[in-house]
Amino acid sequence: MNTIIKTTLLAIIAMCFSINADAQDWANLNRFKEANSKLGISTTCNDRVVFMGNSITQGWIDNVPSFFEGREFINRGIGGQTTPQMLLRFRQDVIDLKPKVVVILAGTNDIAGNTGPSTLEMIEDNIRSMTELAHANGIEVVLCSVLPVFKYPWRESVTDVPEKIMELNRRIQKYASASGSVYCDYFSEMADDRNGLPPTLAKDEVHPTLEGYAIMAPIAERAIAQALTIWNMKNIKK
Repeated sequence: MNTIIKTTLLAIIAMCFSINADAQDWANLNRFKEANSKLGISTTCNDRVVFMGNSITQGWIDNVPSFFEGREFINRGIGGQTTPQMLLRFRQDVIDLKPKVVVILAGTNDIAGNTGPSTLEMIEDNIRSMTELAHANGIEVVLCSVLPVFKYPWRESVTDVPEKIMELNRRIQKYASASGSVYCDYFSEMADDRNGLPPTLAKDEVHPTLEGYAIMAPIAERAIAQALTIWNMKNIKK
């Protein structure tokens, strides 16, 4: 076997091992493993809040770190993730951190098909499962509306995106009411006349600009304050 063939085979084998390793951590469980271990358990006097989400959540701390500084806001967003991936890491990245509140912003990447075809029912089921896990562990839930999107630049084959997002948001809002969760409505404050995001709020149609996050911040803060009030009312007798 000549050197070129050997080199090619070794490269293929290395690539296969790399792909297999990535597949074994499909939910990216190792992403926050070290950070979680250093964080420590929140005491009941702290108003710890965990933000669970995708690149929109990750981009918030990357672009506006001041929003998270000086208070017990823990960001656990991972770019590109879908609701089944978040559900798999929900225990270690949310429950084990002992927060009072979790803010869940999820679903847009499912509609885009990032991890394969997904129905609105499947997305709702995963959001319901995360909510049920949180409530079972004494954590109040803020369920966020999916942000407006007119089209996905990396998946333009997906059609009727605004209609799908609006229907998912109706389902999320209805479930939030039924489950005693707080609904956090970003969509209504950010959508343009196409029910997408205007360039000032998202240059790529999906990910918020600084102006976009500036709109989201007070909406999130009000929802969190409401959820903390609910937590305190439930636990003041204990």
